[in-house]
Amino acid sequence: MSDFNTQLNSQSLAYVEELYAQFVESPGSVPQEWRTYFEALRNGNKPQAAGWSTNPPFPQRTIFNPPGGLSVSSAATSSARQLRSASMQERIDQLIRNYRVRGHIAAQIDPLGTQNPIPPELDPAYYGFTHDDAQREFSTSLMGGPEIRSLQGIVQWLKTTYCRSIGVQFMHIDSLHVRQWLQTRMEESGNKIKLEREQQIRILSRLADAVVFEEFLAKKFVGAKSFSLDGGETLLPLLELAIDKLGNEGTREVVIGMAHRGRLNVLANIMKKSPREIFREFDDTDAHLQYGRGDVKYHMGHSHNWITMKGAPVHLSLCFNPSHLEYVNTVAMGRLRAKQDRFKDFQRETGACILIHGDAAFAGEGIVQETLNLSELEGYKVGGTIHIILNNQIGFTTNPHESRSTTYATDVAKMLQIPIFHVNGEDPEAVAQVIHLALDFRKKFHRDVVIDMYCYRRKGHNEADEPEFTQPVMYKIIREHVSVFDGYLDHLLNMKGVSREEAEAIVEARRVKLETELTAARRDSFIRCEHHWGGTWSSYHGGPIERADHPDTGVPLETLSKLAMLETELPEDFQPHRKIERLMEQRRQMASGEQPLDWGAAELLAWGSILADGRPLRVTGQDVCRGTFSHRHAVVYDYNDGRPFCPLSNILSAPGFINIHNSPLSEAGVLGFEYGYSLDCPEGLVVWEAQFGDFSNCAQVIIDQFIASAEDKWNRLSRIALLLPHGFEGQGPEHSSARLERLLMLAAEDNMIIAQPTTPAQLFHLLRRQVVRQWSKPLVVMTPKSLLRHPRCTSSLDECTEGTYQEVIGDADVVPQNVTKVLLCTGKIYYDLLQQREQLNRQDVAIIRLEELYPFPQAALHEVLAPYATEIPVVWVQEEPQNMGAWPFMRMHFGSYLLDRHPFSGITRAPSASPATGSPGSHKHEQREILDAAFGPV
Repeated sequence: MSDFNTQLNSQSLAYVEELYAQFVESPGSVPQEWRTYFEALRNGNKPQAAGWSTNPPFPQRTIFNPPGGLSVSSAATSSARQLRSASMQERIDQLIRNYRVRGHIAAQIDPLGTQNPIPPELDPAYYGFTHDDAQREFSTSLMGGPEIRSLQGIVQWLKTTYCRSIGVQFMHIDSLHVRQWLQTRMEESGNKIKLEREQQIRILSRLADAVVFEEFLAKKFVGAKSFSLDGGETLLPLLELAIDKLGNEGTREVVIGMAHRGRLNVLANIMKKSPREIFREFDDTDAHLQYGRGDVKYHMGHSHNWITMKGAPVHLSLCFNPSHLEYVNTVAMGRLRAKQDRFKDFQRETGACILIHGDAAFAGEGIVQETLNLSELEGYKVGGTIHIILNNQIGFTTNPHESRSTTYATDVAKMLQIPIFHVNGEDPEAVAQVIHLALDFRKKFHRDVVIDMYCYRRKGHNEADEPEFTQPVMYKIIREHVSVFDGYLDHLLNMKGVSREEAEAIVEARRVKLETELTAARRDSFIRCEHHWGGTWSSYHGGPIERADHPDTGVPLETLSKLAMLETELPEDFQPHRKIERLMEQRRQMASGEQPLDWGAAELLAWGSILADGRPLRVTGQDVCRGTFSHRHAVVYDYNDGRPFCPLSNILSAPGFINIHNSPLSEAGVLGFEYGYSLDCPEGLVVWEAQFGDFSNCAQVIIDQFIASAEDKWNRLSRIALLLPHGFEGQGPEHSSARLERLLMLAAEDNMIIAQPTTPAQLFHLLRRQVVRQWSKPLVVMTPKSLLRHPRCTSSLDECTEGTYQEVIGDADVVPQNVTKVLLCTGKIYYDLLQQREQLNRQDVAIIRLEELYPFPQAALHEVLAPYATEIPVVWVQEEPQNMGAWPFMRMHFGSYLLDRHPFSGITRAPSASPATGSPGSHKHEQREILDAAFGPV
């Protein structure tokens, strides 16, 4: 098709105008058919070329047709005018769009004054406009506000909206409706908020809180680490504005997660932790009470009942957080989700999660991507998280160009369909506009929002650090830079919004208060505020094993049978896979007692009994609905239409009680979420299952910094249960070991329960005990793989009707007086040892199972070993290498004599850097060596 036949549209108008300009300058430079047409128009003649109509080369475009009564010359003039007008309007529309897309680059968001090069597409000259066009009027119907504006007015309004103290990235959002909502909200107001004098005074007061607190700490505790908020003080008014708006609109709970930068300031001025307590921690007067426990002051959490200016109550929870900056993210989200479920808020509208990030951490730590990825998943939604980046423009001593490959620290958030607001932290009123708009967006669309507040760090990474070693130029600017309080005060003075006397009174009142608090903190009569377990935790306790209760976890046989049968019932119109039909039939036989329970049936029966007690159940992890090894089938799918059904809902169908969700391919983020959920759901069973046990490696930070140590550091309890598939079956280094040795290395002060049950009934009692008992500890279960279908790994329904979890299981098949050696083991290898003994007919060898490794059941083991003569050797047998598994733990605790009465040794695989061989044949050979050694001489 020739150029001549191109259809006229918004793209071709500019092309036609350019073509006509070329024709005027050099007629020979344009194609023949266009040259003939333009010549005819210029000469006032109709074109007569063969095959042409008297219309221009764009059929049925009336803009080119001469109106009745006009000469062709007049029509040509009118057509050219309309062409030019349409072309200019199109360029105006492109200018407007590019401000929406690229305006953030030109925004004045850096309080230190650095400015990016302005993109050429934001300059009207880029589109061919000159100063002569400044007052020319164009349609702005696609913008908020008046429908007609001059070019000068358009550019001025676009700069006000997109290039002032706020830069916005939102054009990556696919939904036209969402983009237009944001455009309208920003362009109608110029992205500004009108604040009343009272609101301005509140902002100034919060800035005074922040500045005076940091100055006070620096003067009274010289050189002490506080990880100052100095340079980012606008965080305080931002948080107050956010909490007040949320509370006034119906939010009951706000959960906050943040790292250590500015945490003390937030604790004192937002969470209302008593400054005297903080000052006492600086003086470290009560060190003797923290021997071997506790945490640094800038990791501590707190809670507070906030009342908004309109009188609405909001409960605030600031999560405890270790130095692993971003790992608290999903913990906070999980806490909020649990609170929402408790309130039956399945629309996720009465709670909010605020996460405060550092710029380097947000760009650098992979857990951030995991956090963002959870935001729209059904099992993890919280109604939209509010992300605030406290952008210091530096990470410790590392510059942004050294720490990220992206323009902004927030670019990872563009994976979501959400806006990203970049705002100058030294323009508090711009910050007020951003938080107001961000919260409205979250409320309307139930999505995350990101606020990237640019500020700076007046001191080094900590107060003893010298930042000028590595950023001398930056810190020369910072040294001369006035505080945001002084800058905002000058603004209000110029606007006659406040007097200098009022401002001085605000500051002085805060200094006096802090002096009073410091005096109180240093009195000998000071009484520490003891934090006890209350609220939802009032019925539970932690502490040493001596405080543990041992409830009966059995369930009456009739109830068990009924529950097991309900777990096999499917809707009438539901067509399962034929293998699932067979499975359900087998489970019906188990329910009636015709067949023994296998692992999957006992697990579901435990879950069902927990639901029948009216307690919530939450299970997540990779592929948990079916189970990695296809043993569970807690959720089944219609073979014809794919719809899911959870048979457990036959037991308890109330919303919110059954939460079984396949997780994304994430360990740290998901386990953090479930740990957080467990903090606010002590009455339920909260389970995270690893696809294979060693995949928990990827969640080690959550295990180390939260699960294992939270009670010791922060006096926080959790009853979370971890299911970690573990066992050596020749599947290679990454599918054998759940790294039991690492967990046992973390075990101290009765901080958690580590168990390895060997029968379905044992699993049933273990899971029920975790929910029923008041003594509260995280539970880690080494779960089997091959035992899921092992013909000897079964239990009768009767075994689930009474008693509780057995921490040690003795050997009822031998006569103690005839025993010459005792094999002590845990987990799957018991069945290998049992088979070997039967094959060898060695009734002189007893096999004892250690079902709970920690807290070590010394009394129970002593009781089981009591029938055997003193000096009978006890041999620990394990599948793992010598440097792994439970042997290093056992050897460390007992040495060469077990319980001071039995010679103690171990049989293991040889020490290894890797858990297991990748060769199935080699695995069998090694396994054979272990079994031969177990029944050989000591």
